[in-house]
Amino acid sequence: MTTQPTTLKRQLGLWGAVMMGLGSMVGTGVFVSIGIAAGIAGPAVIVATAIGALVAACNGLSSAQLAANHPVSGGTYEYGYRYLRPWLGFTAGWMFLLAKSASAATAALGFAGYLLNAFGVNDPLWRIVLALVAVVVLTGVVLGGIQRSNLTNIAIVSVTLATLAFFVFGGLPTVVSNGGTFFDPFFFAETDGGVLSALFHASALMFVAYTGYGRIATLGEEVREPQRTIPRAIIVTMLVTMVLYVAVAVVGIGAVGARTLNEAALAVAAPLEEAANAFGIPGAAQILAVGAITAMLGVLLNLILGLSRVLLAMGRRKDMPAVTAGINAAGTTPTVAVIVIGVLIAGLTLIGNVKTTWSFSAFTVLIYYAITNLAALQLKDAERLYPRWISWAGLIACLFLAFWVETQVWLLGLALLVAGIVWHLVAVRLRR
Repeated sequence: MTTQPTTLKRQLGLWGAVMMGLGSMVGTGVFVSIGIAAGIAGPAVIVATAIGALVAACNGLSSAQLAANHPVSGGTYEYGYRYLRPWLGFTAGWMFLLAKSASAATAALGFAGYLLNAFGVNDPLWRIVLALVAVVVLTGVVLGGIQRSNLTNIAIVSVTLATLAFFVFGGLPTVVSNGGTFFDPFFFAETDGGVLSALFHASALMFVAYTGYGRIATLGEEVREPQRTIPRAIIVTMLVTMVLYVAVAVVGIGAVGARTLNEAALAVAAPLEEAANAFGIPGAAQILAVGAITAMLGVLLNLILGLSRVLLAMGRRKDMPAVTAGINAAGTTPTVAVIVIGVLIAGLTLIGNVKTTWSFSAFTVLIYYAITNLAALQLKDAERLYPRWISWAGLIACLFLAFWVETQVWLLGLALLVAGIVWHLVAVRLRR
């Protein structure tokens, strides 16, 4: 008789890990959230993009050294248990499930928005239907294992990066010909609270666009030579994404302006396609639509992967029903966890509003990475790869930015955090 595997196979190398990171990051953040954040901070969204990158860099380095020392599925959920307290580990896992499920729903809706916009259709009902179809199909891909998911991801990311390179270089002549018209005034606030409030709010939203690097750490159990591969993969992924996001923000704002980007983001979830229409290049919008569609699918694919691995880890510790810890006979997929995550994301797509799902994701993921940095501060000197001040900077920045999203959003986030801790206490008592 064959025994059921209890751990996942190590099948990802450096190239695969980098591509997984890029597939997780280059998507909703660049194709949708830049438009949303532009409506809050105006042209200063470029600064917000840079601030988000700096915070994410600190968090990324904290994640890298934690994953190198403790390379298992679950990411900060496991780091919280190992280096902090069980309830903090649970809080990280709970926040990750909430945050990234909302991000996945945003990606699914963004995919549907770009696809429909390419055909001249603007129907909220059809957007939700197509988003649900995408969730079902990609859940099926993830059920096929990490190798199939990785091959699918590489194909998707290659198309996405080529499209964004076209957007940046194809749009530069338009930005130059506009003579900086859309950058004046550079700082303004579309909402109450003033310029600084708008800038920090936009920074919180843009920070979420960089958080896909955490997927590399979350898949730590499936990476070959994790102590060497994971830090390198996270650093490479972060550098590529930072340069790309700032370039796209500059071209997008310079081509059509912050308000136009924001209106397109809220109306059809396709702001960069609107900017491409101004380039005067035949078929530019259609080319960008293809890249946006693949990007959203890439993010959705990687989020289903990452979320299912966190749920797997929580199931192993009985923080979630034990059935979610089941692994298929080949040792390649946590089958029940993948299905549960697919159903959860599908439910969130029914909200149908990308700004709501993205803002909620911003608050919850900032709390998640605050715990990441707190765990990294507990590493011994011999285990540390980077200076302690990096983790301190990441911790302070995450807690600071978390409360610049809409008040009702962070209040809901706090309520769900408390609900999760109560659930954890109940689960602990039931295990005794």
